Amino acid sequence: MEIDRAGLAAFLRRRRESLQPEDVGLPRGQRRRTSGLRREEVAVLCHMSTDYYARLERERGPQPSEQMIASIAQGLHLSLSERDHLFRLAGHNPPGRGVAGEHISPGLLRIFDRLGDTPAEIVTELGETLRQSPLGVSLTGDTTRYTGPARSIGYRWFTDPATRELYAHGDHSLLSRMFASGLREIATLRGPGSRAAHYADLLLARSDEFRALWDTHEVGVRPGQVKRFVHPEVGELELNCQTLLAPDQSHHLLVYTAVPGTESHDKLRLLSAVSTRTLH
Repeated sequence: MEIDRAGLAAFLRRRRESLQPEDVGLPRGQRRRTSGLRREEVAVLCHMSTDYYARLERERGPQPSEQMIASIAQGLHLSLSERDHLFRLAGHNPPGRGVAGEHISPGLLRIFDRLGDTPAEIVTELGETLRQSPLGVSLTGDTTRYTGPARSIGYRWFTDPATRELYAHGDHSLLSRMFASGLREIATLRGPGSRAAHYADLLLARSDEFRALWDTHEVGVRPGQVKRFVHPEVGELELNCQTLLAPDQSHHLLVYTAVPGTESHDKLRLLSAVSTRTLH
């Protein structure tokens, strides 16, 4: 396939002009004259330079890579159909759809973008973090930085002891059962050639604890509504976890809140203040 520079440029301009700052979690600011988003705002959302993005809208520059197009599709909050169209305009075959995809739906992103003052994250069914709110990063650290199987918290739980330090010691046994149980369910659902089955094979070879739990064939183990975190600066927090599911892609939006008036609520406010100072 060849790149359609004119079509690509026109499509990007139209999508950029149709979005408002509040649609993507950005402040509107004063004296705004631009119709829709500015190019520099889109560049930030897509993790690229303003110059690179501007050249695409001006029908210039090299053909963007598939990775770059995927980043633009996510930054512009495109639907799956729009994402596929963008890939074809750029001269690439679109990625496969389905539960293994990592393109977050616009609706889920719109909700997530409004949770800047709340610990929140979007994860795959295997616990691979796709997005984190700033306060989410302050709570658990940047879990989007991992690569390979380590992207999955269930995999890290059995292979990286530091992962467990964030959770109350009394909950470790239940969490181990939950991660093993959940992986068995997903591996059975997705089949032998799935990423879940591959992770299970890796863990069977690396972790005695995982092998013992796997041999119990336990399924259906679920976490309690309250999760107990142990933060290195503010100590233990008891947070309620609400989950919103995007069923077409098996993405979960996890939102953590504390009961007002509790010690955990005060600690979460303190963590928010620390996060705000760090951002500025």
